[in-house]
Amino acid sequence: MFQIGKTIVSEEIIENDFLCNLSACKGACCIDGEAGAPLSKEETKILEDIYPKVRPFLREKSINAIAQQGVFITTEEGDFETPLIDGADCAYVFFDKKGIALCAIEEAYNQGDISWKKPVSCHLYPIRVKDYSEFSAVNYEKWEICDDACALGKELQVPIYKFVKEALIRKFGEDWYSELEKVATTKK
Repeated sequence: MFQIGKTIVSEEIIENDFLCNLSACKGACCIDGEAGAPLSKEETKILEDIYPKVRPFLREKSINAIAQQGVFITTEEGDFETPLIDGADCAYVFFDKKGIALCAIEEAYNQGDISWKKPVSCHLYPIRVKDYSEFSAVNYEKWEICDDACALGKELQVPIYKFVKEALIRKFGEDWYSELEKVATTKK
C-alpha cells in the first residue's frame, strides 16, 4: 500500500494486468453478483435526471425493475446502488446481438443523448474505491469471471492502473494520476 493525497492505494493495481475481454466474459460483471453498482449521492441525482434519455435503450424487464425499485436503491447500510433484476442483472444492462451485456447508460452517452458516461464505480472496475472519513482506499477487486481479462492484460502488458486511466482521472484528477504514474515507475 502507498499513499497519494488522501488515498491509500493497493500496489496490486500496479503489479497486476487487466484488459476487458468482452468476447470471452460477455459482460458478466454486469449480470453476476449480489449487488448493484455503487453510486455516490451526486450520481443518484444524475440518474434521476438522465433516466428518460436512458430508458429507450433498456429492456422491458429493466424498465419494470426500475419502475418498482426506482432509478437507484438505498441499501440497509445507507449506501446507494443501481437496482437489480431478480437479484442478478444490473437494471441498466441490455444485450447486443452477440449476447454481450452492455450498459444502457453508456450507450446513451455513446449516442450523444447524455453527457455522463456511467457510474464511476463501473468505469473504474476492477478497481473499487471505499471512502472513509479521513481517506479513500483504492483496491483491486479480483473476481474469477475476469480471469480472461487478466490473461489478456498480461499478454498485452496493460497494468490495471493504465487500463482504468480515464476513470482514475475522472475520480481523482490529473495530478493524482501523475503521482500514481511516478509511483508505478519507481516500483517496477
